Amino acid sequence: MLYFENDYCEGAHPAILQKLAETNFEKVPGYGTDPYCASAKAKICAACGCPDADVTFISGGTQANSIVIASVLRRWEGVIAAATGHVAGHEAGAIEFTGHKVIGLPQKNGKLDAATVEDFCKTFYADSNHDHMVFPGMVYISHPTEYGTLYSKAELEALSAVCHTYHMPLFVDGARLGYALVSEGTDVTLADLARLTDVFYIGGTKVGALCGEAVVFPHGAPAHFMTMVKQQGALLAKGRLMGIQFDVLFTDDLYTRISRNAIETANALKKGLAAKGYRFFMDSPTNQLFVVLENTQLAALEGKAKFGFWEKFDDTHTVVRIATSWATRMDEVEALIDLM
Repeated sequence: MLYFENDYCEGAHPAILQKLAETNFEKVPGYGTDPYCASAKAKICAACGCPDADVTFISGGTQANSIVIASVLRRWEGVIAAATGHVAGHEAGAIEFTGHKVIGLPQKNGKLDAATVEDFCKTFYADSNHDHMVFPGMVYISHPTEYGTLYSKAELEALSAVCHTYHMPLFVDGARLGYALVSEGTDVTLADLARLTDVFYIGGTKVGALCGEAVVFPHGAPAHFMTMVKQQGALLAKGRLMGIQFDVLFTDDLYTRISRNAIETANALKKGLAAKGYRFFMDSPTNQLFVVLENTQLAALEGKAKFGFWEKFDDTHTVVRIATSWATRMDEVEALIDLM
């Protein structure tokens, strides 16, 4: 079986496992106050060019999204997101469970446009009944998006400007951030994210870690953020688990070095499938490919290759997601091309 269903099929980078084993019997304080968490935070701040940032490690993406959003929004506010955004669909209503509405707006290739956000806000405040409605209190985007597409620096600057005008924090979900940072043609860096956003996170679960996301507040976290993390059940007593992982990932540029493998294997797969005449649902420059397959072919591949269902294309075709990762081997890519 060839597994291309997602980018978290594998465990963790060997260097992480080695460090976890080496430090296993060291006695350190709990709840993220250990020296490994401190070292990882310092390295992340340096990589972001933001020495005064607050960094908190949270075990997964849905936990990070729900905690960050709930900690920033006030009772009467909701979060703006693309209708295809992760918080709008694949989080089982986690945001709504905290008491905040996800305000879904139209998207293009998975991205929110600054003009769309501005138009929504103008219309909202022009309505004399807006006090009877959920206020837009934050803007959430993913980079890469759920379709593997990327924001340019200019697009982020435009969104940031609209957010400042309407006093809405800009939150970037970076579950696959490593793959965005090393994609061909990108002009967005960690330092740009620290400059243009109010909070973002650096994904580890999908980029070489066993688990964990590093939430970065460039200008300081909300008061008592750790307490809110604990209230929502996401504060690990053994915080070292994530501190060690991110300390390793941000040593000797490991995070970006292993991210390049996902892009290289995805590009090879894209080239091979294009040469065989496959149709792509949209062009993604990162590690996720969206391919239109005949339902009969998809059935024939059952038990031979594993893909992620994305959406129905028409009565006889399905869009599947084919994902590579930091650990995908080129021989696996070649085998899939031959199989298809």
